[in-house]
Amino acid sequence: MSSRPSRLAAASLLLVLGACATTAAPPAAESAAAATPAAGMPELRPGFIAGYLATAALPDSLALVPAPPAAGSAALEQDHAVMRAALALRGTPRFEQARLDADLHFPFAAGTFACTLGTDITEQDTPATWRLLRRSLADAAASTRKAKKHYERPRPFVENAAPTCTPEDEEALRTNGSYPSGHTAIGWMWALVLSQAVPERTTELLARGRNFGESRLVCNVHWQSDVLQGRFMAAGTFARLQSHPDFRADMAAATEELATRAGRGNVTQRDCAAEAAALAQPLEGVL
Repeated sequence: MSSRPSRLAAASLLLVLGACATTAAPPAAESAAAATPAAGMPELRPGFIAGYLATAALPDSLALVPAPPAAGSAALEQDHAVMRAALALRGTPRFEQARLDADLHFPFAAGTFACTLGTDITEQDTPATWRLLRRSLADAAASTRKAKKHYERPRPFVENAAPTCTPEDEEALRTNGSYPSGHTAIGWMWALVLSQAVPERTTELLARGRNFGESRLVCNVHWQSDVLQGRFMAAGTFARLQSHPDFRADMAAATEELATRAGRGNVTQRDCAAEAAALAQPLEGVL
């Protein structure tokens, strides 16, 4: 298991997920951290991996995503009902899984779908898959940024004053918009990318992508509507990626890599039994 990132690393991660505050922000999403060399991947600056898409090529989240649920609406009541159900899982294995799912720093994050795939993902053994995960992370995060900055929705823990699964991140998250969920967009993007590479595992990969987003509810850092719209933006961005030649080349190479590895059971990156048990805990009311 990986240790949690430092405050400095957590701050760098929020540059990925949040709305950058200055007009000097780079034109594409940044990577989570410079935890490993960036061999074969373009960088915006040292340690910050570029996505496949330029900013102008990304779906426009502000045009596509409706305003967050209004006070007194049925949608907001649903958000609160799910929040209450999620708070009941605090201190359980599902809460610990949410903490693990919060860590998007590489190399740790490369193991997010290892149990589902039945193989580790490493820069050395599966370099094309590694590139897909790191670069599509940047695109998925960037896809939510415009709406996130515009709405600046407060997160659940700000309202309910209950702990999150990542207390070291709370100070930064207080000023980082909740809607749509960048983490959810990343997890759903990865589920779609890996389903394209290993289509015979589509059902399992989509299920893992869904509960990755639900971990943000359990962590007490996102509302259900944040998660739903994060998933929506990931799907649109994934569709846009299909026309990018570098993405298509990496996808073809990753498909070949995983054809000889998926399902072999060579997983050292995660405790798969513990993960399966944690994800079996129900979260009532989620859509």
